[in-house]
Amino acid sequence: MDIQEARARTADLMPEVMADLMSLVGVPSVAFPGYPPEPVEEMAQRTLELFRGAGFANAQLMDVPDGYRPVYGEIAGPPGSPVVMLYAHYDVQPAPMAQGWTSDPWTPTRKDDGRIYGRGVADDKGGLAMHLGMLRAFDGKPPCTVRLIVEGMEETNSNLEEFVESHPELFDVDLFVIADMGNLRVGEPVLTTTLRGDVACVVTVRTLEHPLHSGVFGGAAPDAMMSLARLLASLQDDDGNVAVEGVSRFSWDGVDMSSQEFADSADLLEGVQVTGQRSIADTLWAEPSVSAIGVDMTSIAGSSNVLVPEAKAKISMRIVPGADPVAELDALVRHLESHAPWGAQVSIERTKEAPPFRCATDGPGYAAARAALADAYGKPVGEAGSGGSIPLLKTLQGVAPRAEFILWGPEDVAGARIHASDESVDPAEIEAMTIAQILLLDRLAQRI
Repeated sequence: MDIQEARARTADLMPEVMADLMSLVGVPSVAFPGYPPEPVEEMAQRTLELFRGAGFANAQLMDVPDGYRPVYGEIAGPPGSPVVMLYAHYDVQPAPMAQGWTSDPWTPTRKDDGRIYGRGVADDKGGLAMHLGMLRAFDGKPPCTVRLIVEGMEETNSNLEEFVESHPELFDVDLFVIADMGNLRVGEPVLTTTLRGDVACVVTVRTLEHPLHSGVFGGAAPDAMMSLARLLASLQDDDGNVAVEGVSRFSWDGVDMSSQEFADSADLLEGVQVTGQRSIADTLWAEPSVSAIGVDMTSIAGSSNVLVPEAKAKISMRIVPGADPVAELDALVRHLESHAPWGAQVSIERTKEAPPFRCATDGPGYAAARAALADAYGKPVGEAGSGGSIPLLKTLQGVAPRAEFILWGPEDVAGARIHASDESVDPAEIEAMTIAQILLLDRLAQRI
């Protein structure tokens, strides 16, 4: 299929594809504990039915030990054709109105800027729409063997890694197409080539056997919360760089964005400065970052004039591609244990060691994807990283070591606001990425 035919077919299909997407956004498929299971199960069934209708006649919900079931299917291509696996997920992040939504997150809303707003419209029901559009463009008969895996717990405790390890034969493919990424800006194509990993721990700081009157003892007896605050502050230098000795860094040589563009996309408050001393690309994709993502101590409502004997924080540190998550967490733990002020007692619980990921960029699949993306957008293709982590990719790489990975999608960094309020997608990105996937399969088929 040439570029003109791919564009024409996709344009004809877009109304149907976007209607399906907007219908799916209306299903609050939050798989987090404590949320009702019925919407997630409904979403799984709808996903199954849509992909069966698009050509995966044998698609089914696969049994897993616990949690929501993934959708798996296969369409056999010509003998000897490459085997491509499409990946996306049907679950979404929570969307409380308290986040600051300006429209109902479960009612897809097209606003004056042309974008469609709603939870999951980009991450990752937009990825489902891309796959559906591509399959329909081929009338359900793609020129390669195509397999499908759509999971239902990507945003929470994924159960897919265990499933992959238990069924490696289902994932023995030439190319994985991971539709859970996006360009930095609408209309400017990039391939995501790296993902940061994520290590985490819970640090507990204790200074007193029990609470003490802050007036009688304050000033000489150290308060645990203030001790914890100083310990957390030691994790960064005055410029916001990670100050943990022994963590990994490198230099980014792909696309970049300006500090002002980043500040605009992050919606920094007036007067708040971008942190770090290096370029935005280096800071986001080639440097570690550290955050205190949760703190336990006395609430304001329950507070009184006492010194706090114990305080806890959950610390997440994003690590760069090529780094060993065990070694990076070791470095973080050493820092926490050695920087507690005033002899405060520190205990640490290690909670996460998610590895980073780097795509090979010298294979035929990557070359085909790069050419397909350039044709779809009519522009040269850059390379970008992502600060997010997808531990599943390491598992897939382990069971299919010869496979290549293509990471792309409709989630433009500048505007999509995934995981946040007013998540949105530009329909032009779904259309262009659908065209790119059509051209990718066509180029791969020509290698037979």
